[in-house]
Amino acid sequence: MRTVKRPRRYIARHWLVLMRPFLRYSTPRDAYVLRGVGRHLGPVLRPERRHPPRRRSFDGVERRHTRVA
Repeated sequence: MRTVKRPRRYIARHWLVLMRPFLRYSTPRDAYVLRGVGRHLGPVLRPERRHPPRRRSFDGVERRHTRVA
């Protein structure tokens, strides 16, 4: 039995949809694996949940680099 877990790879959801015929969801792993051989071989894929930080517009007063006399 394998003692080291296979690394999870994060991919975009649209790739998971396109690869759906070749993948199945594994509940214990909480990830997608290849049908047929996924128990022992192949990638362990998870949907990408990490997003780049969003830029928010700031309408307040700029307070950086100011000095109070």
